[in-house]
Amino acid sequence: MKDKAKAKYNSLSKDKKIEKLVFWLFLAPSLFSFLMVQIIPFMIGIYYSFTNWSATAQFSIDFVGMKNYVEAFQDPSFLYATIITTIYTFMNIILVNVIAFSLALLVTSNLKGKNIYRAGFFLPNIIGGIILGYIWQFIFNQFVPKLAAAVGFTYLSENLMLGNSNTAILALVIVSTWQYAGYIMMIYVAALQNVPKDLLEAAQIDGASPWQRFRNVTIPLVAPAFTVTLFLTLVNSFKQFDVNASLTNGGPSTMFMGKAIKGTTLLAMNINDTSIISLNTAQAQAKAIVFFLVLVTFSLIQVYVSKKREVEL
Repeated sequence: MKDKAKAKYNSLSKDKKIEKLVFWLFLAPSLFSFLMVQIIPFMIGIYYSFTNWSATAQFSIDFVGMKNYVEAFQDPSFLYATIITTIYTFMNIILVNVIAFSLALLVTSNLKGKNIYRAGFFLPNIIGGIILGYIWQFIFNQFVPKLAAAVGFTYLSENLMLGNSNTAILALVIVSTWQYAGYIMMIYVAALQNVPKDLLEAAQIDGASPWQRFRNVTIPLVAPAFTVTLFLTLVNSFKQFDVNASLTNGGPSTMFMGKAIKGTTLLAMNINDTSIISLNTAQAQAKAIVFFLVLVTFSLIQVYVSKKREVEL
């Protein structure tokens, strides 16, 4: 009996070793790719941010300490891009999630043809940001003024939305919301479909109104989805580049700290311009590190607050 038990134990132990080996064999390529594409370039970028690296042939790369970081924070365009990106992100988070959740409620109702609507709402997310930017550039420059003139809205008929930095940011938010709301909607749809019907029926039998069922049953059960969607919207808003480049290309100009700068240049585009146009790659690396720290800080705060709200709900 002891020999059989020992043989069985050795067999199970051998199977576990094989399973562990297979697990690491499948995981190793992903870990290697992550290390080579993400971790190592990131560490090299941190190193370059403390040097005078110019991404061109040079005899030596000298250590300059915090010079690039100091110059980055003295750059009016970078400070303005940080402010305008934060404003854009908060506007985008609110609009995308409100519209996406409203659409999710619509397509999970008893609406006839809801599957067609679901596909239609998701479609803009499939179109690339560059293409979307050019499409909406035509709409804002050609269609909106004519529509405004037809309805008697003189401001938009006489002033292009993309011709003023304030309205251009609003235009950028509109396009981003139109592009991304359908994707976020699908996450809310999955969450709403997982709400147990028997709980809603029990609440209805107990005399709860539709609003009470929505507030006290549906919302608490879909709260984890809010954490995910808010995080995704936050990160994607901060990283916005393609729509920014094709719709406004960072313009029009505005004044900030006594200097003329591009009025709709978000952080990602500002870093790109510093590297490609200004050819100051070391300072661009420093800005990218600051950008990373800002994004991580906002993301951690958002996740903490959302998780806390989940518990309260």
